[in-house]
Amino acid sequence: MSTDFLTDISKTLEEIKADGLYKRERMITSPQGGEIRVGDAAVINLCANNYLGLADHPDLIAAARGVMDDKGFGMASVRFICGTQDIHRELEQRLAKFLGKDDAILFAACFDANGGLFEPLLGPEDAIISDSLNHASIIDGIRLCKAKRYRYLNSDMNDLEAWLKQAREDGARHIMIATDGVFSMDGYLAKLPEIRALADKYDAIVMVDDCHATGFMGATGAGTPEHFGVDVDIVTGTLGKALGGAIGGYIAGPQPVIDLLRQRARPYLFSNSLPPSIVAAGLEAIRLVEEGNGSRAQLFENAKYWRAGLEKLGFDLLPGEHPIIPVMLGEAQLAQDMASRLFDEGVYVSGFFFPVVPRGQARIRTQMNAALTRDELDRALAAFGKVGKELGILS
Repeated sequence: MSTDFLTDISKTLEEIKADGLYKRERMITSPQGGEIRVGDAAVINLCANNYLGLADHPDLIAAARGVMDDKGFGMASVRFICGTQDIHRELEQRLAKFLGKDDAILFAACFDANGGLFEPLLGPEDAIISDSLNHASIIDGIRLCKAKRYRYLNSDMNDLEAWLKQAREDGARHIMIATDGVFSMDGYLAKLPEIRALADKYDAIVMVDDCHATGFMGATGAGTPEHFGVDVDIVTGTLGKALGGAIGGYIAGPQPVIDLLRQRARPYLFSNSLPPSIVAAGLEAIRLVEEGNGSRAQLFENAKYWRAGLEKLGFDLLPGEHPIIPVMLGEAQLAQDMASRLFDEGVYVSGFFFPVVPRGQARIRTQMNAALTRDELDRALAAFGKVGKELGILS
């Protein structure tokens, strides 16, 4: 390989480190849970998407293990060749019913779902209006599409309406509004009632990525549309967060939309099918959510307690009602230093900084889950208080 090329790559890496933006990974030696082991250290985990605490649930593990005797380990194929088992369709239909849609289609991850959604459905004569804080997967999926692109300021309904008017004036055939249901860096909920009203006014389609809501937001856990009591046209989501925390994404929506995606969504057509173990565990996760076993109530009780504790200590928090509770610090190096010191105190968190969030808005994004005990939360609050004072964040 070219020496000059590798020299340039190494220079870029050194610049990332000098700017305090280098991301390091810790090796977990236990199952995911409220308390985990990293090497020989037991730490309280406050940065997983394991909202309902299902990542190590014995029923999911049993379902994943048990199905392999009957269905095998892997599919070794894409869906339309020889990669579709009966349980794949069962999971798709269960997801569709759970979300109140005609049908659903599975992908390897929601990144793939969002990457495959837009291009088959919209062409050069159409338009997509995307929230400025949408997930990278939505941004990348839109880039692959030939539709005209517009971007509105985060949850600014006046700006959204201005772009809807512009798209209509530009002669757009179809308009799609694309938004996260929950903006994952902030914990803010999209203004779905207002978005739905504007979509109806301008005859637009509403697409929502509900990865950080499916399973626990809403009366039955069906996500932000249920939380707000509104209908949206297309929902994308994941099995990799509240629904077991493994991998796998989906799109749910009207039957013709799902049928066309089966024909033309490239990540679906050219990626292996989900393994049977993941599918079986996904079905079990939906069963547990539908039973309403109390995990959602515990999740939000933990979130309320944690937020109140951080506020009492004096940390700068973003407001919200979601289990994502960001502690705002400003500078990337400070976020990394705090995460490192908290780890020393037995609390696992991660610093978030550019390019994941804008420059100057670095933070520790804490996330609640139903598996955390009150004792663990109290110990974590004590650690936050101690480290916050040591680093000069708290007086």
